[in-house]
Amino acid sequence: MPTESGGEPTSVELLTAALRRDSADLEVYAQVLAEMLANALPRGSVVIERKRGMTDRLAGREGRVTRLDVSLGEQRLVLNFSGGCPSGEVCKEVRGVVLSRRPVALDDWVRELAEAVAARAESDAHARAALERLFLGG
Repeated sequence: MPTESGGEPTSVELLTAALRRDSADLEVYAQVLAEMLANALPRGSVVIERKRGMTDRLAGREGRVTRLDVSLGEQRLVLNFSGGCPSGEVCKEVRGVVLSRRPVALDDWVRELAEAVAARAESDAHARAALERLFLGG
């Protein structure tokens, strides 16, 4: 894994690797990523949309994740899992108004998310705790 100065990996690199860890099975990946982010980040910063089929309702399951929306300050990261191939979008949002949208691939979305969480962690104790929960799985 590349490092900042040839030594230990940076926190962004470690977080990116942790977020990518299980991306082979997209349905499982979406579920794990959504739950991990919802548990680690402050309440209200992660919105998870799901699709529940009849079998999900009968079994009492929440359904599969179709969209993940993460708001971190003025940055909003949206990941859509519907349609087979995940599509990401990075938005700049101020007071509820989206000023710009940029479509990105899954790997770029994960990197942007890791950078946004790491940047917030530098100045925010809650974000720092979220970063620790993402690394430690707690």
